[in-house]
Amino acid sequence: MYETTYRRAGSVAEAAQFIAKAEDGKLLAGGQTLIPTMKQRLAAPSDLVDIGGIADLKGISESGGAVRIGAGTRHSDVAGSDVVKRLFPGLAKLAGGIGDPHVRHMGTIGGSVANNDPAADYPSALVALRATVITNKREIAADDFFTGMFETALEDNEIIIAVSFPVPEKSSYAKYPNPASRYAMTGVFVARHKDGSVRVAVTGAGQGGVFRVEAMERALAAHWDPSAVEGIPVDPNDLLSDIHGSAVYRANLITVMAKRAVAAA
Repeated sequence: MYETTYRRAGSVAEAAQFIAKAEDGKLLAGGQTLIPTMKQRLAAPSDLVDIGGIADLKGISESGGAVRIGAGTRHSDVAGSDVVKRLFPGLAKLAGGIGDPHVRHMGTIGGSVANNDPAADYPSALVALRATVITNKREIAADDFFTGMFETALEDNEIIIAVSFPVPEKSSYAKYPNPASRYAMTGVFVARHKDGSVRVAVTGAGQGGVFRVEAMERALAAHWDPSAVEGIPVDPNDLLSDIHGSAVYRANLITVMAKRAVAAA
């Protein structure tokens, strides 16, 4: 690892000040991506600003038909939350299937969302559930937040405070995990909202990160049943192809995982 200056922030405002003054500062929450990246010398921030101890960034609360999850909330806490399990069983399942116990007890929802790994689980939940990303500067709809592989709408020195999820009528998540990393080779989050609309969001398969399958959304809005998505083709041209699975294989997995998610919901 390269030399870096470590600072521990006591508040979001202090973290913003530290980052603003740094030449190339990075926020540190759970560190499940940043620290390994630094160890491999793929990143060399001048400053590390630790926000892991800020109490205001943690916790889960329900109000006004929505659930707010603090950016510093660990995956294990999302998975074990009675509120999440009652209102978003698919989200609880998603969080409980991230990595291994160490990752789940250290990694945070805010860190995962900000990193926007194309194989991460949370982006599919945010898009399918029409979530809002709340920062220290503004609120960003999930549809506008994820802009490409490892890219988001976050500006320099902008810090995610929380994610707000409107409660759907039904929702669930199914993924085919890489057996070693448990990253999603293909993961599909489905949600039927109270206005009758349906969203189908896919992670782990797209070259540009999370995306929606609108043909499946229309079919499920008309007939909420696993059979509704069977036979709907998914174009493999924009899908990932690597040693773990070809684009054609992932295209088939999207249909399989969508059917499983609808069945679970």
